[in-house]
Amino acid sequence: MTESVVRRSNPEREGMAYLENLPRKVVTVYIPLAIFLFVLLFPFYFMAVTSFKTNEDLHSYRGLASLWIHEFTFEHIRHLLFETDYPRWLWNTMFVTITATFLSLFCAVCAAYAIERLRYKGSRTVGMLIFLAYLVPPSILFIPLSVMIFQLGIFDSNWALVLTYPTILIPFCTWLLMGYFRSIPYELEECALIDGATRLQILVKIVLPLSVPGLISAGIFAFTLSWNEFIYALTFISSAQNKTVPVGAVTELITFDVYNWGGLMAGALLGSLPVAILYSFFVEHYVSSMTGAVKE
Repeated sequence: MTESVVRRSNPEREGMAYLENLPRKVVTVYIPLAIFLFVLLFPFYFMAVTSFKTNEDLHSYRGLASLWIHEFTFEHIRHLLFETDYPRWLWNTMFVTITATFLSLFCAVCAAYAIERLRYKGSRTVGMLIFLAYLVPPSILFIPLSVMIFQLGIFDSNWALVLTYPTILIPFCTWLLMGYFRSIPYELEECALIDGATRLQILVKIVLPLSVPGLISAGIFAFTLSWNEFIYALTFISSAQNKTVPVGAVTELITFDVYNWGGLMAGALLGSLPVAILYSFFVEHYVSSMTGAVKE
């Protein structure tokens, strides 16, 4: 009688007790987690293995033995860094990504604060319209954007990407920061207004310090999307030295119908490291900010 009452009064404890049995935990937790990790990490493992194989090893079929390295070499890395424009592509990608990210965050902060904290009529509608702009496919937008790029005279330059990437970054960053700004108590701003603070001072000294996890989350999203963007970079950049890593690796490392798989995988591996490092440093802030953005 007492045990049934305890279970009824604490249903969460009863639910967690289901996982205390080791066989059940293996079936319901460890095996699904292992399958998920295998599916998630195997492409990166295969990419790394391919980057350090010799050409002879790459073109010799050994069945499952092809999944590891038989002859180790740095030739593909050396060729990529010293005989191609890959370092220049990496610099272009870094410049475009960082500049577009900061520009998008500035615009998103201003828009999100105005929508959520100024309390004017129709602010919710404006916020919804901004988020709906994120759903417009880039394959439709690049046609009118290309006309503007030619008129501004910045075609085949990094600034063509810096000015077009915010069109796909600002809507989502604004929506994300709106949810985070909404969780900040209005009483803090009211007290600051009574003390004579301006809206700009409130934004800089109160709202932004409390929104650091949200800013980190929006920054990671903008950085990742800018780093991996392909359509705009392929359309607005034509010269080999001005290309970014995603476009340059695909268009310049393939000679006619010959695929340099070692170089391609090495370029993809080196190109994915900055994003992976960024996530590893800020993953806790990213998760907490996403929770704060959607909890309401």
